[in-house]
Amino acid sequence: MTNLLNPSQQLILIVDPYSTGCMVAQEITKRGYQIMAIWTKGFSDEMKTHVPVSCRDLTYVDQVQDELHWSLGDLVRAVDQAKDRAARKIGKDDGYYTIMGCIAGGEAGVDMADLLSEKLGVLSNGTKGDFANRRDKRVQQDLVRDAGLRAVRQACGEKFEDVEEFLRSEQFPVVLKPTDSAGSDGVKLCHSFEQAKEHFHHLLTVEAVNGGYNTQVLCQEFLQGKEYVVDHVSRNGVHKTMMVWVYDKRPRNGSQFVYFGMLPIDPTSDEAKVLIPYTRGVLDALGMRHGPSHGEIIITNDGPCLVEMNCRAHGGDGNWTPLARALTGSYCQVDVTANAYLDEEEFQKVPDVPPSPLKAHGLEINLVSYSKGKVKSMPGFDVIKKLPSFVWLSPAVSIGSEVEYTIDLITSPGCCVLMNSDENVLKKDVDFIRYLEEINGLFVYETKGESLARPNVNTFGLGSLPSGKKSHHKRSSTLDRPGLLRIMSQDRPELRMGLGLRKRMTTVDASREVVVVTDPYSTGCLIVKEVQSRGYKVIVLWTRGFSEEMKKHVPLSCGKMNYFAEVDEADDVGETTRQLYKAAGALRIVACIAGGEAGVDAADVLSERLLVRTNGAQGVFANRRDKKVQQELLKAAGMRSVRQAAGTEWNDTVESFLKNETYPVVLKPTDSAGSDGVKLCHNYEEAKEHFHALFEIEAVNGGFNTEVLCQEFLRGKEYVVDTVSRDGEHKTCAVWVYDKRAANGAAFVYFGMVPIDTSTQEAKLLINYCNRTLDALKMQNGPSHAEIILTASGPCLVEMNCRAQGGDGNWQQLAQALTGGYSQVEASVDAYLDKKAFSVLPQIPPSPAKAFGQEVILVSYAEGEVVATPGYDVIKKLESFVYLETGVATGSHVEHTVDLVTSVGSVILLHQDEDVVKHDIATIRELEKNNKLFDFVKNSMMMKAVSTLNFQNLSLSNVM
Repeated sequence: MTNLLNPSQQLILIVDPYSTGCMVAQEITKRGYQIMAIWTKGFSDEMKTHVPVSCRDLTYVDQVQDELHWSLGDLVRAVDQAKDRAARKIGKDDGYYTIMGCIAGGEAGVDMADLLSEKLGVLSNGTKGDFANRRDKRVQQDLVRDAGLRAVRQACGEKFEDVEEFLRSEQFPVVLKPTDSAGSDGVKLCHSFEQAKEHFHHLLTVEAVNGGYNTQVLCQEFLQGKEYVVDHVSRNGVHKTMMVWVYDKRPRNGSQFVYFGMLPIDPTSDEAKVLIPYTRGVLDALGMRHGPSHGEIIITNDGPCLVEMNCRAHGGDGNWTPLARALTGSYCQVDVTANAYLDEEEFQKVPDVPPSPLKAHGLEINLVSYSKGKVKSMPGFDVIKKLPSFVWLSPAVSIGSEVEYTIDLITSPGCCVLMNSDENVLKKDVDFIRYLEEINGLFVYETKGESLARPNVNTFGLGSLPSGKKSHHKRSSTLDRPGLLRIMSQDRPELRMGLGLRKRMTTVDASREVVVVTDPYSTGCLIVKEVQSRGYKVIVLWTRGFSEEMKKHVPLSCGKMNYFAEVDEADDVGETTRQLYKAAGALRIVACIAGGEAGVDAADVLSERLLVRTNGAQGVFANRRDKKVQQELLKAAGMRSVRQAAGTEWNDTVESFLKNETYPVVLKPTDSAGSDGVKLCHNYEEAKEHFHALFEIEAVNGGFNTEVLCQEFLRGKEYVVDTVSRDGEHKTCAVWVYDKRAANGAAFVYFGMVPIDTSTQEAKLLINYCNRTLDALKMQNGPSHAEIILTASGPCLVEMNCRAQGGDGNWQQLAQALTGGYSQVEASVDAYLDKKAFSVLPQIPPSPAKAFGQEVILVSYAEGEVVATPGYDVIKKLESFVYLETGVATGSHVEHTVDLVTSVGSVILLHQDEDVVKHDIATIRELEKNNKLFDFVKNSMMMKAVSTLNFQNLSLSNVM
């Protein structure tokens, strides 16, 4: 039907124009036609403002709101009055405009567009019989099934009893959705009967996105397979395929269905050859003879099956239109929709399917965030705009927005289109964007204090926490921890190398001698066991303030701890000494060893009093454990040390340092256990807040902090050097480097601890620096482990721990295999009790090491309540597997790993073949990245298709 009037006198009605509907309206106006907006009952005012940036200048000759009490006849009369009113506005007579078309501008307008077009006698899909409800998702499946095509198993109802039998018999998961909502509004995947029942009732009580309330809920089988979108435009039952797309969906951040993008499919591909005729059959079954449509279809094992047919243009604000035009060479669904209603001859010229091969290479990318925070700037977006393939970018966030981990389309931070004539250039640009996402390069977040906790006894929830501190993983602690999983291989040859050469009895009088160990916990318990294995008795001294909970912190490898006697520290050193002699009785005290950080000072003082091997506690060395004193002693010795200031209260010195030092800066208690309370602060306000907070919180070993240290932030790799000394002679037992990387939005996530070959230049620098540090601190006897950063100006001490390395000694077997028979534990006992054995220990570990291995710290990229741990079974079967320890078990709550507190376990790998170790590390990292470590409780999840999602607050950059 061709109207001979001038196009400017021909009027097209657009029902509920928003998103891509606005682009259709704009295309019609470009051709000289006039448009009027019809707003359906209940369509919200907010949705009326949903206009793509590219259509911001779109205007209507008039707008008509369908009132609640109006009939269809009332609406027709209102439209007639509006067109005449519009004519009079431009000085024309009534009847100037002729209505020649009525098009749905959005999902909510489909039904009214069919009714109104039928009533007005223009091109219409009609509303006869079942076609009156073709937008109803239940009706769609019934009509498709009646046409002999594959359809979804389903049940529908206004009350739960209508669907209960289906839900009890259908295999979960199942999909629940309103029958007539806008696209994916309210669509949810439910994994249990209870979840489905809850969502059913929820859908009947919430307002739909377009306004109004749902009256029926549809329950459907969950289709397994790739999901596609097939775009068509029809006129008089002739269907022209505009494009075939496939959704790129992958598991990320704990979600099984994260949209990574939408890719075009060649129309001659095997997939398209199946999808196109199926979709056209669906359109015929639904009586869709005119206008745009996009069908969402999954190719299942038994062929294509409709998810739903959307009887309107493809959504997403039409951001895909420039890409579609390039792929076809000239046209897209928006253009051909205008042809179908305005120019039948031009419609006939459009090819039946897109060209093959497609005229360009391109895709739509949905951005994925692996981090969270408040956006300060968006440098990654500026970089994306400079890529050779860049077409446009639509951020879903802006400065000040809160970004979440992407688990669905709602939490996607935006989308972009890339396109290039060179497929290789396009691939490079896609890979670059994915790399930006992985390194969290899209955004800079507002800073907040970051924990700089290093691996220690509480890292994986394996130790205890002070009263009032919560574990992130709901774990048990010490010997009564039923939830703690500890798995060890017993048949690895690397674990037996050289161990038979160890001397187990030091003197013929060992049974008459006793060793004092102060505050033994974590690795200190291993030292106790080694002492006892050589025939000595052990007296434990518990220092004042050492918590009862920490006394129970015994590695499971030690079993139950038995001591000859236990003594509590008295009010003065003299009384404590007398109590120790009394406890020893006829036994001779031959050594006093620190069994943990809190016991270092007491061990130094008491060893002097007991006249056994000692580091002494005279003068400034009485406080060698004090982190501030350590740096001052290094500076006095002419060594590289940290710029710092400390105070027992906020004072001018601290304030001046924090106002003048380059940020970030590190704040820590001067005498806490390891990394307890250590935090990286990015500005003055954060630093001041944490300074005061440290005086209010209890230290991990009990008691409260008395002084806070503020230090420069050292940049560089961080190492640990394990040493044992006797009479000032230092023997290096191991050199390790921390594998720290950015992950989940955190800059310093520990991925492991890797041994360093002692013949390397870095090891030589570190060992020399460490030995000089021990001399400066007058650390002449016993174990120590130095944490050192190799800066641009050389090694610099972070802190010297005057005790054995912690972490429950999980590294002991690895260290023994690397050296061929010993670790810091055995060497420590040699230093105190066996001069000859200590003298034959090498100055440094052998090079090359006797085996290959490392500690792998497990990282979670997902969160949720754990129902199974399939990743553990895979790890146990790895060829280099030795040991796994984790507090995460069924019922634990796992969070995204952003620090050591939220890491989920530790694995020791060890093998004679380095390639085997590398392969097994890569396997573990794949398990983490693909969220295969754990199965989580499957909460019902929202399922939004890209074609129906509309990004809000768009900042559209179009360079075409």
